[in-house]
Amino acid sequence: MDTAFPPLSVLPPYDGDWLLEASAYRANLFDGERPDELVLSNGLLSRTFRLAPNAATVGLDSGITGASMLRGVKPEARIQIDGTSYDIGGLIGQEEYAYLRREWIDSLACDPAAFQYTHYEHGATQAPFAWKRVRHAPDLPWPAPGVRLSLHFAAPAKSSLAGLGVAVYYELYDGIPLLCKWLKVHNHSGRSVRLNTFVGEILAAVEGEVSVDSPSQWTYPDIHVESDYAFHGMTPKSANATTFWCEDPQYQTQVNYLYKTPCLLESRPPLGPEIDIEDGAQFDSFRTFLLLPDSQERERRGLALRRMYQTIAPWSAENPILMHVRHSDPEAVKTAIDQCAEVGFEMVIMTFGSGFNAESDDPQYIAGLRELADYAHTKGVELGGYSLLASRRISDADDAIHPDTGEPGGAIFGHSPCLGSAWGQQYFQRLEALYAEAGLDILEHDGSYPGDVCVSEEHPGHRDLGDSQWQQWRRIVRFYRWCRERGVYLNVPDWYFLNGSNKNGMGYREVNWSLPRQRQILLARQNMYDGTWEKTPSMGWMFVPLVEYHGGGEAATLEPLSEHLDAYGAHLAQNFGWGVQACYRGPRLYDTEETKAVVKTWVDFYKAHRAILESDVIHLRRADGCDVDGIVHVNPQLPTRALIMVFNPLEVEAVRTWKIPLYYAGIEARAHVRERGGSEKAYALNRAYEIELELRVPACGVNWYAVENAQ
Repeated sequence: MDTAFPPLSVLPPYDGDWLLEASAYRANLFDGERPDELVLSNGLLSRTFRLAPNAATVGLDSGITGASMLRGVKPEARIQIDGTSYDIGGLIGQEEYAYLRREWIDSLACDPAAFQYTHYEHGATQAPFAWKRVRHAPDLPWPAPGVRLSLHFAAPAKSSLAGLGVAVYYELYDGIPLLCKWLKVHNHSGRSVRLNTFVGEILAAVEGEVSVDSPSQWTYPDIHVESDYAFHGMTPKSANATTFWCEDPQYQTQVNYLYKTPCLLESRPPLGPEIDIEDGAQFDSFRTFLLLPDSQERERRGLALRRMYQTIAPWSAENPILMHVRHSDPEAVKTAIDQCAEVGFEMVIMTFGSGFNAESDDPQYIAGLRELADYAHTKGVELGGYSLLASRRISDADDAIHPDTGEPGGAIFGHSPCLGSAWGQQYFQRLEALYAEAGLDILEHDGSYPGDVCVSEEHPGHRDLGDSQWQQWRRIVRFYRWCRERGVYLNVPDWYFLNGSNKNGMGYREVNWSLPRQRQILLARQNMYDGTWEKTPSMGWMFVPLVEYHGGGEAATLEPLSEHLDAYGAHLAQNFGWGVQACYRGPRLYDTEETKAVVKTWVDFYKAHRAILESDVIHLRRADGCDVDGIVHVNPQLPTRALIMVFNPLEVEAVRTWKIPLYYAGIEARAHVRERGGSEKAYALNRAYEIELELRVPACGVNWYAVENAQ
């Protein structure tokens, strides 16, 4: 061992609930049971490494449930160089892969054909990119505090790779059962080598389902896995391109008759990267995140997932109140800015179809944008616009070329530009120049890179099919990180949170905004209810069609606003009540003083209760149009521990008695409840940490109740 660490025995046993109070669970390195063992642990998750005769993970355990997640030893990673695969570390000789006994590990051997462990390094976590904080957000730390460990490996002695090294990095974060892992390949071989592909994480995990037969859909091991190499999706599941649950051929005692149980995790790119690493250069992989859930209950699992995003993508907690102005001419934009400033909106986006041109390099046009941005800033309002990237045709020379046809077209969105084309390179250069020179604050980046491949050998930004996906992903990520480092807010309808985007859609269907107004309102509450299982309120946007959108005529639109104030007010109430910002798309936010008063009422309500409204959601009852529906926001760290929002779709007043769960508000015995800020009433909690609360909700209306802990 290079350094003496505290023994693992100094970690106190898990006590309490990390979702309520996590300050005791600090990540650290510990000495294991043997002199050649090292343990990365925060009391919630422990990963144990044996460092001789080669380095390998020999334990992955939940400190919350006590469960071992590992049933066998595998290599720490795998790389393919110039057509030949090499394991990184690992130990061989395990005969039984249904479980792993500690005493077996001593007899495991080193594979001489694998990369060999040389040493480790450790220290504090480091931010992969900067986050410039320029707007309201909770005081979340960045980088996420914790500990970093790197294991270093040299090429096997009898290989042709002398001078090639691999470092495997791990970060464990304070207060959450979450671990991050990635690779660096260093080339000091005296020649260029090609990295064909890699597997950044290999785990022989305990199976999630035991079945003699093979079901049509397996239950995977109980580990949430995702990476920052994600695209073409508005949820972590749909955007997950790197998580592969595979069959384990070494697991010969599994119950499944055909040995098809998916219980071997491989985190790897679906294609390539096929990157040439020049002598003296290095390659950095994507990052894989492992979260260990501690429950099968949906709400608790969702809370753990949302805590993960708050930890590793804290900019997603920024939640500015925004308007989409329909026209980008100076007069229209200034009118929108003035109205936003009057009622407390914080951001104006020159929306799709407005005439805003993010790709312009005309100095006069950029100077005009600068004047508008400066004007907005004098009013305390941020300004930006919309740009469409994918799902449009540029030219035969610049579009992604399909591998089956050798022609443009057939991409995920039909025709799409290749980000490695000459047009793609120029697009990002122009976008960065315009935003920097004009001083804009917000970009809505529609049709982000969805994972298209391209077989062109003429594009300057990639070589051929093999590296096309990797190089395009690197280009979009480089731009999003550039925005994050400069404080540019990013609305991106894809799962780019881990690389700097702030918000994507809450889960709505665009054409639904052409439906009659009352249907829109109820569908929106369903969308928010469903979307907040895996997103915090600040992570998703909704929509309010102030003017006609996708058709529907007068029945679907809110203009003239004063003539549809009931529907407009309902949108405002439920969006702000959920803590979810919507795209209010139109030429103005109000048309009369009465309309202005309604908008300002709900903006003021939101700002007065912003901290709790942007906190976690506990789901009470989903909207169905048949009875009262609602949620409760909870945060045990705030003076207002909970805020209950209830909505009545019925034509008559509703009086209901509900059991309100306050466990995740951190209230144990008694709660003080205020209806709409009125006088407080005391309630005793039952043994399920609930209060019985009589709710009164006006016809087609809303009510809210603030909850504090009774000392």
